[in-house]
Amino acid sequence: MTGVTDRAAARAAKTALADQLAAVPGVVGIGLARRDSGYVVKVDLADAAAAGRVPGAVDGVRVVTEVVGTVRAR
Repeated sequence: MTGVTDRAAARAAKTALADQLAAVPGVVGIGLARRDSGYVVKVDLADAAAAGRVPGAVDGVRVVTEVVGTVRAR
């Protein structure tokens, strides 16, 4: 894993991870976030139990998780 990831690499990793996590319970969102002058893939979770199903990196891009709770449409 490199120290700084550019946006294009993070976007490609996000697409790969979205396919991988499509049916994983507890994953409520996947996006990009800026960290340490680069980008990471950020996975939003309904609860902390889902964190164990998310890899720490994809294609050399760091993956971070955040518990945001259940997402509901308004």
